[in-house]
Amino acid sequence: MSLKQSDRLKLLKVTKDVHLLDKIALILSIWFGIGLLPGIPGTLGTIGAIPLYLLMDLLDPGYQALFLLIAISGAIWSSQRAGRILAKVDSRQIVIDEVAGFLLTIIFLPLTWLNLIAGFFLFRFFDILKPPPIKKIEQKVRGGFGVVFDDLVAGVYAHLSLRLLLHMLT
Repeated sequence: MSLKQSDRLKLLKVTKDVHLLDKIALILSIWFGIGLLPGIPGTLGTIGAIPLYLLMDLLDPGYQALFLLIAISGAIWSSQRAGRILAKVDSRQIVIDEVAGFLLTIIFLPLTWLNLIAGFFLFRFFDILKPPPIKKIEQKVRGGFGVVFDDLVAGVYAHLSLRLLLHMLT
């Protein structure tokens, strides 16, 4: 489902009427505009996380963990603010939660085509399917934390599945 023209105009109007920190939160939450693209914003948001994966792969494991914690914190903060500004807690345009979930999926794994592609599809599978307890978490946990947390659980499922897949292939 694409973002309607009236929704785009509403988002543009909202950004004119907010403070700098709110503008930053909106830009981050829609992942620099990716969430505004028509079609499948969650999948596009996950694709938008790939440059961060490339950057994260250059770091030692301890710095990867710190990088992920900063990304998760930024996702919670920006989702919370954007939800308040847009008057919708988990708007389809907010895709930074997919970014955080995908980073959790591939953390501590070497950069390979297999890891990238399998991690992408596994994360999207769990994010869309929402197996227990993801669906319950999404319904019970509110605010920016709730927006991000269900994607983090999907990321954990995808990470563990990817590790199992890699183990079976070796």
